[in-house]
Amino acid sequence: MRFVVTGEWSRNRLLQVIVLLYAIYVGMLWVTNAALYFNKMSLAPSSVVAYYLGDAEQYTSPRTYQGLLEVSHFHLFAFGMLLLVMTHLMLFVPLSGKLKAWLISVPFFAGLLDEGASWMVRYGGESFAIVKIAGFLLLQASLATLIVISVWSVFAGSQENLDGEDWELEDDDDLDLPSSGTPTEPV
Repeated sequence: MRFVVTGEWSRNRLLQVIVLLYAIYVGMLWVTNAALYFNKMSLAPSSVVAYYLGDAEQYTSPRTYQGLLEVSHFHLFAFGMLLLVMTHLMLFVPLSGKLKAWLISVPFFAGLLDEGASWMVRYGGESFAIVKIAGFLLLQASLATLIVISVWSVFAGSQENLDGEDWELEDDDDLDLPSSGTPTEPV
């Protein structure tokens, strides 16, 4: 945490490598998320309806309550952790506060929309299929945006926001960081 608050992440090569490797992992998650979606459905509402409500012509059953519950249980935890890390990085990128607020809130909304739309289609009806498609596309777009901005911000070399705020401490002497990394009062 100290590295991003003090602006050291633009000078710390190991931290840059960590963020870059994490972004690669999230990029691979992004690709596999799309592959899983398109393996089951397309962007046509009829394919979403067939997947969640079943299709007599293809001999597929509707998704079960237990099946949706198990998927949601895992997804809500995994999405939450992923978005916690990715959106946390947005706090320290050199962008305006309003843009940061959007970059933080939209992915969480998209994740909930994507997950909730599965339930809406299954138990609310086929008219919610377009919501599932919109949730998926919004989640994918917001994840891609977070990945690109995270990588860009590590190598941008500045911690100054577009609105002029500077993330660096005004006076490094006002903060004594012992080896534990916990700030203490100056002695």
